[in-house]
Amino acid sequence: MQGQVVKKVVVAGGGTAGWMAAAALSRHLGSLLEITLIESDDIGTVGVGESTIPTARTFNALLGIDEREFMRTTQSTFKLGISFENWGQVGDRYIHSFGQVGKSTWMGGFHHFWLQAKAEGFAGDLGDYCFELQAAEAGKFATSENANINYAYHLDATLYGRFLRKMSEGKGVRRVEGKIRSVRQNAQTGFIEALVMESGEEVEGDLFIDCTGFRGLLIEQTLKAGYEDWSHWLPTNSALPLQTRSVGPAMPYTRAMAHGAGWQWRIPLQHRVGNGFVYCSDYMSDDEAQAQLLANVEGEVLTEPRVIRYKTGKRRKTWDKNCVALGLASGFVEPLESTSIHMIMIGILRLMQLFPFSGCSEALMDRYNEQADAELEKIRDFIILHYKVTERSDTPFWDRVRTMEVPEPLAHRIALFRDSGQVYQSPGELFQVDSWLQVMLGQRLEPKGYHHMGRLMPPAQLRQSLVDLKGNIDRAVNSLPTHQAFLEQYCPADAT
Repeated sequence: MQGQVVKKVVVAGGGTAGWMAAAALSRHLGSLLEITLIESDDIGTVGVGESTIPTARTFNALLGIDEREFMRTTQSTFKLGISFENWGQVGDRYIHSFGQVGKSTWMGGFHHFWLQAKAEGFAGDLGDYCFELQAAEAGKFATSENANINYAYHLDATLYGRFLRKMSEGKGVRRVEGKIRSVRQNAQTGFIEALVMESGEEVEGDLFIDCTGFRGLLIEQTLKAGYEDWSHWLPTNSALPLQTRSVGPAMPYTRAMAHGAGWQWRIPLQHRVGNGFVYCSDYMSDDEAQAQLLANVEGEVLTEPRVIRYKTGKRRKTWDKNCVALGLASGFVEPLESTSIHMIMIGILRLMQLFPFSGCSEALMDRYNEQADAELEKIRDFIILHYKVTERSDTPFWDRVRTMEVPEPLAHRIALFRDSGQVYQSPGELFQVDSWLQVMLGQRLEPKGYHHMGRLMPPAQLRQSLVDLKGNIDRAVNSLPTHQAFLEQYCPADAT
């Protein structure tokens, strides 16, 4: 394939991943490519990826999407972070917000000042010094062109897919309806040449994007890329999604509520609430999981829960030959920190940056895979952190994850923070220092030491600085409307 001009791109599978790929490619490279997307109305999508992180705003902006139109159409609400409940100990609660905590200096992070103030008895809660966290706690939200607030979205993934489909077809993407019967490969190279439909039609292409979900029709069933299993670190393997009718105002955060064998999510949209029960089937049966889920939801149940099985891990090659896997076809790290849609987005952007116009060379594939692996492994470690750093030993599941060996880079980070209060963000890493800090402290990982730069300031001055910072945040939060009121004014949902 090296040296062969890549002109025809075929996306196998619709859903969120497929239409995101089609929309981005048609928007930015459409004049150079012929793009075809194959999907079947008879094949359902997982369609439960309803919570995002702030990078979703960047992706939508790259597509030229108007925020109000997008939010009305996809029934979206705003998200300032995630409320973690029962993770450190049963009864604990903390918010991992998207905001910046305090004001840091070149010498060290704000939390070192806070730890000094804590040692002197006047620190307050770390969250007192984060605007987004306090707005989330108060159920407040507002944004404008000049607003300095970091947020993401809760969205209906199925409606988002339809929204992007309309956009993509308007940019010339051809949609082929039907099921793929077989894959035609080149006898010498193994490269994919065409997808053969059940109708007999052959859809030829130069580059194929696999968005066929967990089954990985092209990347795994055809090309045998292989799978690296991470379930020894992230043992949950089952999820039960369920939709309920809203019973109160939408709060601007996702809830992640730990239970005896995993956790439960609650995601408020404008027209309903997305719920889900994540668990490890080694410790809980499907019937037990369903009973617990139904006992812990609010409002009228709108859908029948269905079990989704998964295995955490990744393809050994995300790009193999002339096939790039996106979304669930590329691997899956459980949805605890809402990274699934981000990984689709970053995979698409990386593909556009490294697009193989002159053919799929080994060097190009290696570069893509190296970047994809590095980012996903760092995300994996951040999610493992939530399970490892717990004091829970009340069930066999929590006893297992609390005592498990973790990847060496994560073990180093935990030890570094425990010993010295030092926390860092690696180059190319998604989660910033504030994220690591909020989760580690929120789950009772208390540092034994910290940087003493706070001692360079007289205690009275340090105390006053914290009082002023908290006061400014409190006044800003008090001036905001409620999240629900802002939604009704800014982007009331289209009728369903």
